[in-house]
Order: sequence, then C-alpha cells, then structure tokens
Amino acid sequence: MEQKIVIRYSMSFQRQVVSELENGRFESIAEARAHYGINGCDTVQRWLARYGRQNLCAKVVKVQKPDEKDQIAELRKENRQLQQALGQTQAENILNKAFLKIACERIGQDVDEFKKKHDIGQSMTRRHPKK
Repeated sequence: MEQKIVIRYSMSFQRQVVSELENGRFESIAEARAHYGINGCDTVQRWLARYGRQNLCAKVVKVQKPDEKDQIAELRKENRQLQQALGQTQAENILNKAFLKIACERIGQDVDEFKKKHDIGQSMTRRHPKK
C-alpha cells in the first residue's frame, strides 16, 4: 500500500506567494502554482482568503436574460419528469418480461420460441403493418 504524501507549506512561504501575486510578479494564480509546483487547485485561493487578498482571485460572473432562469428551472423539472417516466417504463418492462416467462412456463413453451412464433421482440420501426 502506497503512502499518501501530504505537503505542508510554511506560513512564510504562503505569505511570499501571496505577496508576489499582489506585487504583480505573476499574472495569475495558475502561473504562481506552476512556478512553485503547488499541486492543489484551491491551495493558493485559500491562502489569499486567509491573508485578506480575495480581490486577487478571479471572480465568476454569470450573465443571463430573465427568461433564461425560468427556462433552466423548467428544463430541470422536465428532466426529473422524464427520469421518473423512464424508471417507470423500465420497471414495467421487467414486470412484462417476468409475466411472459410465467405464461410461457404455464403453456409449456420456451420464451424465445414464443417470441419468434408471435413476432415479439422486434423493433417497432422494423415491423410492417399488415394490410
């Protein structure tokens, strides 16, 4: 079993990185991380927050039209309904297969033979309606 290596950075090193970001030595947090080999994605952001320099963190601003928020909520609602319908359909399919198996056992016929004989199991698009 491999041992996990945990890297702890000293307070002076943390302050140095924050100071260099503040002074403009690095254009971005990613550049500072790459220069010093800091692996954690949020490590430097935590240092900036700890030393009161959140203004150096990139801010994410989401711009959307008023109707987009409603549209997203509607799409989420529709997605939940579709997932529920799919789950119900899958449950019904399992029950139908079980009923078919029981019915075939009672009439003494193999399920695959029954399906083949009665043209069951083919896709609806491949079937041709009888004229």
